[in-house]
Amino acid sequence: MTKRFDGTRDLRRAVDRLARRLPEPLEDLAWISYNYLWSWTPGGVELFTTIDDHRFKLAGENPVRFLLNLPERDLLRAATDETYLELLHHVAQRMEADLARPTTRVLPSGPVAFFCAEFAVHQSLPVYSGGLGVLAGDYLKETSDQALDVVGVGLLYRRGYLHQRMDLSGWQHEYWVEANTGQLPIVRVRGGDGLPVKVKVPVWDSELSAQVWRVNVGRTTLFLLDTELKENTPLERWVTSRLYEGSHDIRLAQYALLGIGGVRALDAMGIHPGLFHMNEGHPALASLEIASQTAAELSGERPALTALLAQGRDRFAFTTHTPVPAGNETYSSDEFFRVLGHSIDEMGIAREELAALTRIDEGSTSEPMGFSPLAIKCSRSTNAVSRRHGEVARGMWNPLFPERSESDVPITYVTNGVHLPTWMNPTMRGLLSKVLGHDWERHADDPSLWSHVDEISDIDLWNARCQMRVALVEMIRDRIVVDRLARGEDVDLAVSGLEAFDPMNLTVGFARRLATYKRLDLLFRDVNRLRDIVDHDQGAQFIIAGKAHPLDNEAKTVAKNMFSVQRSMDLPNRVIFLEDYDMRVAPALVSGCDVWLNLPRPPMEASGTSGMKAAMNGGLNLSVLDGWWSEGYNGQNGWAIDGTTLDDPQAQDERDANALYDLLENEVKPMFFSRDSNGIPVVWLSRIRASLRSLAPMYSSARMLEDYTNRIYRPHPEK
Repeated sequence: MTKRFDGTRDLRRAVDRLARRLPEPLEDLAWISYNYLWSWTPGGVELFTTIDDHRFKLAGENPVRFLLNLPERDLLRAATDETYLELLHHVAQRMEADLARPTTRVLPSGPVAFFCAEFAVHQSLPVYSGGLGVLAGDYLKETSDQALDVVGVGLLYRRGYLHQRMDLSGWQHEYWVEANTGQLPIVRVRGGDGLPVKVKVPVWDSELSAQVWRVNVGRTTLFLLDTELKENTPLERWVTSRLYEGSHDIRLAQYALLGIGGVRALDAMGIHPGLFHMNEGHPALASLEIASQTAAELSGERPALTALLAQGRDRFAFTTHTPVPAGNETYSSDEFFRVLGHSIDEMGIAREELAALTRIDEGSTSEPMGFSPLAIKCSRSTNAVSRRHGEVARGMWNPLFPERSESDVPITYVTNGVHLPTWMNPTMRGLLSKVLGHDWERHADDPSLWSHVDEISDIDLWNARCQMRVALVEMIRDRIVVDRLARGEDVDLAVSGLEAFDPMNLTVGFARRLATYKRLDLLFRDVNRLRDIVDHDQGAQFIIAGKAHPLDNEAKTVAKNMFSVQRSMDLPNRVIFLEDYDMRVAPALVSGCDVWLNLPRPPMEASGTSGMKAAMNGGLNLSVLDGWWSEGYNGQNGWAIDGTTLDDPQAQDERDANALYDLLENEVKPMFFSRDSNGIPVVWLSRIRASLRSLAPMYSSARMLEDYTNRIYRPHPEK
């Protein structure tokens, strides 16, 4: 059996180094800090906020950085606080018990290796941009909760994804902040010789070197590859500098490192997966690396690439997240082979043969090369991420299966889910624990469990919702003052943000990537109607957040126009744009908003997960019937806008904007402000209960992972 050098020893050394800085009663904080399990274990966050909440926030909620920079007097004070030590003991015991559970093998042939270009495990590890990364982070946490034999593979982006700053006109500007790996809860993996484990991937006309970092996500290990090495050129070091870099050359190098380098890194550490799960097409080159390894083991004449890939198909599963052809990245053959030709040649693969496999029309020489066609052809299973997305994907990729009807295209679906312990506010989690029982999160996908939400009293449920809304308003007030001052707003306007929002008013959230298909502009289509919805003592208030990709000027223009309309309404503290939306602020938004808006142009929403998070916290969805909501909505658990498409996009936008205003004016606001003699919105609360009963068990990551395990990983594909 091959000995593993997977960073376990290196992690132990890092923990010992941190423990030596701590007073003896606090030594458990060292190993806790190096495992993100603390972030979703009850009491885990409080271990650090109790010592110094302000410093913990300044440290980006990174426990290693926090402890390394904490004054000794604060450590000594905590070490002599019996109440604090009791909390530490309780959390440590709970985490130890969780980590001590036996592992469940998904496949007898080895672990599942989950490859993804981004992972949103926690805000202190900024290697994510949005929905794809959040899904991947929730997936890893759920595999830990279910004690499954899974490892994650991604890239360590030293500068992460963009940070956002808006100027006075509303135009987005971007900046990046480089991470200090010495203060992150990660360790460099070293081999038996004590030297860092490294892999090489031929890129351009040279060899790109990468080292491997280990991250503990509960029981699940995430490995991240990084090219910041002295033997690399400045260009090569830049490969893992920023996520979703605009340069095609850099993106291609990143995907080679992720796919080919990821497989080689696992080999170097002695980890031999039974299945490679490619989350989106970015890691598709992993299939070529496995084919090349297979060829190297054969004697005699080398089989054709298609034959080699067919031999490895049973080792690959592919999840597509993109519902439109334009969203699947493609490259000209010149671009592709300029960057990756060296790798392809080294593998002994004919360029023409590979090019054909990356195209829908394999006989074309002009069609761009794409990773998604390659991933579909090389995988035993392809799945979309919602029922409707499955229908769209079968139509989109039907040309790959010309002998099949659209309904018979072998693409199934596993609807996304969210990790309840991460996204459920402690207030709601505590309330549910009273009626759902001990350790209920382990059974969150059991529908019968959620029938008990009817046992929650109106007053308790309403108080919980009000507490979460108040916390959101306090966060908004703090953030909006700083945002306004930073972009040069008048001081009086900035300071007025301290009175922004009414903590008892209907609070509506629209927070997501600022892509044009998300149709943020629908909200501002009729300013007079929006003003009427907002400008009352019993009015609505809107919090908007999201980032546009640096190269998406069309989306940036939508945001700029929103600023202009917002100013023309002269209601700056009722409709607010919150800058730099990420995992720091998302939990407060999804838990504090009463209504969560989603207005995609159908059928362009593959799934979406933010609305699921809002639902878990007692928020209600008002969404176009697209993505997950087209299967989640039942008429009683929120509100829906027609998801059918019109040939005229302008007519469709007009129709959908009117539907949005009608719902807000005639149903949502009246229901929220209709109160009984005790000031309780009884009908509103009944809709919250209907939402929890119907959505919580179906859209948790527990259900999602069960689907992947039983429907994707274990069975063989349809023949």
